[in-house]
Amino acid sequence: MRVLYVDDDRINALLFEETVRFAPGVEIETAGTGAEALDLAQRWQPDLLVVDLHLPDANGLELLSRLRAAAGRPGLPAYLCTADDAPERVREAAAVGYVAVWPKPVELAMVIGELKRRSSGTAGS
Repeated sequence: MRVLYVDDDRINALLFEETVRFAPGVEIETAGTGAEALDLAQRWQPDLLVVDLHLPDANGLELLSRLRAAAGRPGLPAYLCTADDAPERVREAAAVGYVAVWPKPVELAMVIGELKRRSSGTAGS
């Protein structure tokens, strides 16, 4: 399973990359901007997106539909990843099509569990 992680904070990207090492069969690519993510989504064809809310050139809520279009997959599963724990973020994320909101710092067990479920095909898109 291919995961595209989009976050402008390089430390967060490295932490997520290290987290993914514990999920067998998962490949990861990272992007630091919305523009880089759009390019990767088109060229690399990810199976799952994890997108930060606040990017230097994009808002993660607004970026989702563009990433799905670039990948040619309108139903591409995606998680919003943010340190902003406002309750309205969950509602906003769901309204634009995110599966869930993952809080930062990411919880290793939760992320690994979800990646394993998705890579085994037991989770719906």
